[in-house]
Amino acid sequence: MRKRTASIHRQTSETDIRVRLVLDGTGEATVKTGIGFFDHMLTAFAKHSVCDLRLECRGDLHIDAHHTVEDCGIALGQAFLKALGTKKGLRRYGTGFDPRNPWTGEAYVPMDECLARCVIDFSGRPYLIWRGLDELAQRCISVEDQNQDMSSAFRFGLAREFFQGFVNEARCNLHLELLYGGEPHHVVESLFKAFAKAVDIACQRDPRITGRVPSSKGKL
Repeated sequence: MRKRTASIHRQTSETDIRVRLVLDGTGEATVKTGIGFFDHMLTAFAKHSVCDLRLECRGDLHIDAHHTVEDCGIALGQAFLKALGTKKGLRRYGTGFDPRNPWTGEAYVPMDECLARCVIDFSGRPYLIWRGLDELAQRCISVEDQNQDMSSAFRFGLAREFFQGFVNEARCNLHLELLYGGEPHHVVESLFKAFAKAVDIACQRDPRITGRVPSSKGKL
């Protein structure tokens, strides 16, 4: 079956981003954003969503990491929208993997003391629910030493900007929730991996509805 792919080039006065996405991939990734932690998250996303991702961004990190992170979410969302095409045969909803029944359950992902949950619907209607996470918004993920340029630090709140950008452009309904936990690195990593698992399921083809759009409206 033909692989679903998309290439996006998004350029503004703040960022220059190129994305190559293969939905039906093997989890390979090459990511270069200038923000080490963010590269790690996007690489983990590709690995656990089993898509192939090549993403390069040149952003104004001398100002802040905000533009880079948000615009990468926008560009990746555009790539998903393009790769999904008409959405015929799409499972559409993604709630994770249950080995007893691979098309049910919720995408719960643990990371040490943290537990995150994600549910996604490629519905054509953008909406983000961000629950149990706001109190960590201004905390930083990591700074290797006091001399590191702070523009490359990843504030926890930037994760929401990434997901909001993705939601707006992919036109999906995304619910992300922290059930418990508090170490920012662990929280963000569990969110990205739960997101990946939900996306993996939602983007798969359902052989029972080949050639049909999974909506009573006939269009998504």
